[in-house]
Amino acid sequence: MTAAVRAILLGDGKDTIVPQDSEKPYDLFIIGGGINGCGIARDAAGRGLHVALAEMNDLASATSSASTKLFHGGLRYLEYFEINLVKHALAEREVLLKAMPHISWPMRFVLPYHRDMRFEGSTPTSRILNVVMPWMKGRRPSWLIRFGLFLYDNLGGRDILPGTKTLDLRASPEGAPLVKKFEKAFEYSDCWVEDSRLVVLNARDAAARGASVMVRTKVVSAARVDDLWEVSLQDVTTGQTRKLRARMLVNAGGPWVGDIIQQKVRINSTEGVRLVRGSHIVTRKLYDHDKCYFFQGMDGRIIFAIPYETDFTLIGTTDAEHPDPSVSPECTPQECDYLIDFANQYFAHEITRDDVVWTYSGVRPLYDDGASSATAATRDYTLKVDEAGGAPILNVFGGKITTYRKLAEDAMDRIVPFFPGTSGHWTAGVPLPGGDFAVGDFDTLVTRLRDDFPFLSHFCARRLMRAYGTESWDIMAGAQKVEELGEHFGHGLRAREVLWLMTHEYAQTAEDIVWRRNKLGLRLSPQEVSVLDDFMQAQRVRKGPDAAQ
Repeated sequence: MTAAVRAILLGDGKDTIVPQDSEKPYDLFIIGGGINGCGIARDAAGRGLHVALAEMNDLASATSSASTKLFHGGLRYLEYFEINLVKHALAEREVLLKAMPHISWPMRFVLPYHRDMRFEGSTPTSRILNVVMPWMKGRRPSWLIRFGLFLYDNLGGRDILPGTKTLDLRASPEGAPLVKKFEKAFEYSDCWVEDSRLVVLNARDAAARGASVMVRTKVVSAARVDDLWEVSLQDVTTGQTRKLRARMLVNAGGPWVGDIIQQKVRINSTEGVRLVRGSHIVTRKLYDHDKCYFFQGMDGRIIFAIPYETDFTLIGTTDAEHPDPSVSPECTPQECDYLIDFANQYFAHEITRDDVVWTYSGVRPLYDDGASSATAATRDYTLKVDEAGGAPILNVFGGKITTYRKLAEDAMDRIVPFFPGTSGHWTAGVPLPGGDFAVGDFDTLVTRLRDDFPFLSHFCARRLMRAYGTESWDIMAGAQKVEELGEHFGHGLRAREVLWLMTHEYAQTAEDIVWRRNKLGLRLSPQEVSVLDDFMQAQRVRKGPDAAQ
């Protein structure tokens, strides 16, 4: 940043526009700091493009931190014959797992089965069964579920994840928490992912490769001027504004993609998104083993029950229409009750609202394919380039967290024709920051971290490794005793880690840290969070406007 620009930013005027027309235009300007925007930024920067990304809030502050936190193929999508979507997602699981073994890991899923279970009949599979096997009356034969799992095991290929097996719930730990009518289950593989950390690590890697990542920076407008996009930006904290130029725009606004098309860039488009709210509840720990449950409901929906943050269980998700992206999504009392009632059809010990310690909800911006219900709407993505008015714009509709890397590759396939000579695909197998170790070495590294820093508890060492991987040693470097890590905010979170997050991971508030960089919000008291927030704001004041950028 030049001295002149810094002087303007440090001035009192909140409406000052910083002229930057004389600076070299960016090749790519990306709107949206969710997983799609950050994934595209990383891929593009790694190919040598001059990239900028603006996010109006914190990274992963919307949909990308409110997922069910799974890298999975989407077993239920087989019911809708979305074979290609499932195949591509399955193939991606192990590619992603190998690149981020600190924030993603294999999990086994238990699908309880009972021959009297019935399901609604709106899926393509249900309609066919109703015709060819009318005597089943909505029931799913065991062989059909096993055939679906056979496809699931083999469509995408597997090197690491084990295949499906059958469980006798009457004699296994997996059956103990369930009502006794469930005597049989199928067990298959998928993967967990720390969704918001995935976004941050992609942003960090993009920045390491030359991208400019701007958080809490709102795109006010964008217009085509002399074969370039002129983008007006506003710092949402200070109100200061400035302009940048770019050769191409990427609209990865998630739930706001339609608003950006209509209100920010003002182009004509018939494409749209269908906003679907997915809500989750987090309860006290409901069972002792480390496997997940896949529960099927009579309404045709499914939910997961997943071990979460050591002491909790995550249950979700719902599918509800959410027409207005400006309305913050919340888990409604009705959705909470729906998830509780759904889970209580399976768990022997009845869950009540008193067991719920936290809820969260996100809006999935699905491509509007005209489906009759939110559940039936496609989870695949659609990419559309508009160059009718001069400088091109790529609009990103839909997508799943599991296929974010493939979405970025496909996006780049549409971008590179505008930048001849740009290199090809490169991200497969390239680790994200801290992920440069083998999938099976995680526990060994936790032990090594405790050996090197014996004042760390097992809980803290494991939490650090799950968040930062091999970068845990960078955070802890030189510490001989726990007091050298600085002020303690609770549950092992200390000043040195907070400063790392502010300096390297774009965190600016306590909420950024305790709900997105980690989930210590489940453990810290409101008073502890307030102390943390005061500490962070004092650091930002001391360091000036460029702190934590």
